[in-house]
Amino acid sequence: MASLPVYRWRLAPDGYATRRQLRARGLRPGGQGVAAQLERPRRRRAPLVAYLYRIDLAKPVRPMTPARWAALAKANAARRTCPACRRDAGYVIPPTLGTCVTCAYPEQYAA
Repeated sequence: MASLPVYRWRLAPDGYATRRQLRARGLRPGGQGVAAQLERPRRRRAPLVAYLYRIDLAKPVRPMTPARWAALAKANAARRTCPACRRDAGYVIPPTLGTCVTCAYPEQYAA
């Protein structure tokens, strides 16, 4: 197995991009493997590693279909719905509480 080319931080040649950089251009890796990697040295710790993909082999991001938009809206609504009182809290319920703030601290919100 051939090893990947390794470049220092900010010294990668043109034609390579990280996943985040591809996404900013409206692209995705599209099934290609990692082409190279960046390493950012750190003191007394292992270096940070970022994987690079070839831009010329990247494919366009698939567009959101109406069904995918509906599924995303349903998932976000489920994150806002309190399991105790079944109301839309208006914000994403913190997983540390598990319920809306009103149900988690009833003594503070009792009228």
